[in-house]
Amino acid sequence: MRVIAGSLKGRRLVTPRGPTTRPTADQVRTALMDTLTPRLPGSRVLDLFAGAGGVGLEALSRGATHATFVEGQARAVAALGANLKALGVEAHARVLRLDVGRALERLAAEGAQFGIVFLDPPYATDLAAHTLETLGAGPVLAPGAIVVAQHPTKRAPAPEVGGLKAFRTRRFGETTLTFFRAEG
Repeated sequence: MRVIAGSLKGRRLVTPRGPTTRPTADQVRTALMDTLTPRLPGSRVLDLFAGAGGVGLEALSRGATHATFVEGQARAVAALGANLKALGVEAHARVLRLDVGRALERLAAEGAQFGIVFLDPPYATDLAAHTLETLGAGPVLAPGAIVVAQHPTKRAPAPEVGGLKAFRTRRFGETTLTFFRAEG
């Protein structure tokens, strides 16, 4: 896996071995970033279920000023740490080795807010719906924030979740990206 575009274009990323993570495919990352391009410069990004950090690192490469990565799996966190170091972006990143629910509680308690949030939970779980509900409650979302959920095409999230309203979907076979905008 490589960074697709931006200041870090072409740089290789380490990915963890084993079945615990599923890196976001290049085609999906490209479509995601092309949609987010106008909002990336100067943004604060939250990459949930981050794995090796491909999405958050791509955002940093394309102008985001900071990315917070949330990942609970040890192998993925090790790969993410290696990627941050190899790319020299540690000063623009934070890694929380926690489950997403606890991480969102901590970030809300700290008053952290993000303009862009990406989530790609394990497909065999209901974590996408639960995470969207937590995000839709709003404490970690900046006004007008964009939340993007990657999910199986056959398990689409609700079009409205709390303060989030879906405004676009992009389908890639069995994978779909649903884009939400936070009210306010």
